[in-house]
This record gives sequence, structure tokens and C-alpha cells, in this order.
Amino acid sequence: MIRPKEQERLYALTQTERAFWARGVLPAGMDEVGRGPLAGPVVAAAVVLPPEPLIEFINDSKKLSAVKREKLAALIREEALAYGVGWVFQDEIDEINILNATKKAFCEAYAAMGRPCFDALVDAVRGLDIPAAQHPIVHGDALCYLIGAASILAKVERDAFMARMDEVYPEYGFARNKGYGTAEHIAALRAFGPCPLHRRSFIKGILEGV
Repeated sequence: MIRPKEQERLYALTQTERAFWARGVLPAGMDEVGRGPLAGPVVAAAVVLPPEPLIEFINDSKKLSAVKREKLAALIREEALAYGVGWVFQDEIDEINILNATKKAFCEAYAAMGRPCFDALVDAVRGLDIPAAQHPIVHGDALCYLIGAASILAKVERDAFMARMDEVYPEYGFARNKGYGTAEHIAALRAFGPCPLHRRSFIKGILEGV
């Protein structure tokens, strides 16, 4: 039984979705994680969830603890009618730039769902090459239930990958910083130089004069 306060929050969070659900339309939520890090991939997720039951505590992934995100990701995958994850890695990010890489990850996530979906609620990004009407929502991960769910899936996938990469490249603290430009990470980058996971186009300024 969902507590009244959480019911109220979920009701507000599903305002956009309910307009679609009332017409019998099941839109996908789409979000990405990893546009800003110095290392590793950008990862996008797309997910279609049914109107009922709503999953408690879905929110912007950045507002949730790692333990909560992992529990929610398992529930989302279990309840999803379809979901997909798209990955674009550092070499391609350097080649095509981060915006185009992000759009490509979104397209791969949409394709990976493996089912037709004709409306997509997307966190801010416009102009995706997908066969669906796109409804960009600024700060959608905090304002939209389905986009929040996608943000959780994407972050859990990327964080797990970066934790695995910490075992391969332990100098950089990837399990802690997930490739973001923390003081620890930048100090390691200057001390050890880049590893194959680093985005060369992102670290030029950091390595100048080293």
C-alpha cells in the first residue's frame, strides 16, 4: 500500500504520462547519464511502464542513494513492458562530439526496447532519429515519472560499468568518481596520464603543461 504522501508525489510526477495513458497511449521515458565525465561512455535508457502499479520512490536518479537506485532499477526492469539501454564510448565521443554521441545513445536505447513505441518523453534533448513523436521536457528526470525511471536505469548501468573499470584502471578511482572530474581524478590523470577510457577531447586542458 502506497502511503498517502507518496501517492500524492507520484500523482504529480505522472501528470504528463496520465495525459497519454488516458488516451490508451503508452509512451516511453528516455534519459541519459554521463555527458560530463572525463572518462567512460555516455549511456541512455528508454523504458515503457504500465499505468498500474506505480513504482514507489521513482525520482531523478541524482536524488537517490546508490542502494535505492539499484533496488528501483530491479523493480523497473521487472515491471517494464519494454526497456533498452544504449552505449556510446569515449573514442566515438571524441570523434562525433558529446551531443551527437548522446543522441546516438538515445537512438540505440530506443531500438533496444524491441517494440513499437510512437511517443517518447525525452529529458531535454531534441531531434532524435527515432520513429516516434518526441516530447522534450527540461529537467524531465525530476518532473516526469517515466524519464525518472529511465534515468535510474541509465545511471545504474553506467555506474556498474565504471566500478568494473576501476578494477582494470585502479589509479583513477573510477568506482568512486565514475569518471567525473573530481580533484582525486584530476590529480591521478596528471600523475599517470590518460588511460584508454579517457575522452581525449575532454582532458586537453587538464594535461596542458604536464
